[in-house]
Amino acid sequence: MRVEIERVARVAVISDVHGNAPALEAVLREVEALSPDVVLNLGCLTYGPQPREVVALLQALSVPVLSIRGNGDRAVLEMADDGRAPHDERAAFVRDAHDAATLAMLRTTAATHELEVTGLGRVVFCHGSPRSDIELVTPETTPDRLHAAVSDHPCDVVVTGHTHLQFRRQLPDLLSIGAGSVGLPYHDGPLGARWAVLGPEVELRVTAYDLGAAVDAAARVGLPNLDAWRAVVTTPPTFDEVLADAESRQFSD
Repeated sequence: MRVEIERVARVAVISDVHGNAPALEAVLREVEALSPDVVLNLGCLTYGPQPREVVALLQALSVPVLSIRGNGDRAVLEMADDGRAPHDERAAFVRDAHDAATLAMLRTTAATHELEVTGLGRVVFCHGSPRSDIELVTPETTPDRLHAAVSDHPCDVVVTGHTHLQFRRQLPDLLSIGAGSVGLPYHDGPLGARWAVLGPEVELRVTAYDLGAAVDAAARVGLPNLDAWRAVVTTPPTFDEVLADAESRQFSD
């Protein structure tokens, strides 16, 4: 028997902002205009150049927000709270860029959230998958692996992030949705932030924003290895490149 969960009509889903405040600001303007019942943040919100700014933007929303802990958020908390050593210069920068209020927000995040969404049924939201924040779910993930990943969370729809890919894949008994990435999307189409709207249908959205402002902000705060970050923002890897890499790994930080 299914346990009763909260019912909502419309959900805006964001994921993998990675501290890109200009991208998130542009998306949230559209979110405010939509007036959804709730915003679902799928995680990896702050691992990037402007962690405090993206948290402030999310907290200023007039719409309720539910947040999931991505692997990037977990890494930040492990460095801040558990003494995990930064693995490179950028990780050290990200750790030091989080203030107490930003860390406090990350500590409120959950592994999953579940909602009953009008027109779609029971929806489980997660970062990688319901069983792991580093599982790579794509449109080519085998049905057996996908069903195993949701086995402890019976649902009609699973919504994932982590791969930075935006997709909709219908199996006979399960709809798999990749929300895409707001801050660092991987794609073949127009440049812009990727996100999704659920209820009663599924709408995969692209929002244009000022990429130059994002790069300038990252440079201003001294993000290490800026050229690599700029390249991903302005000339991202293709969908097929990321798909092949993700399916060869299946699990990856």
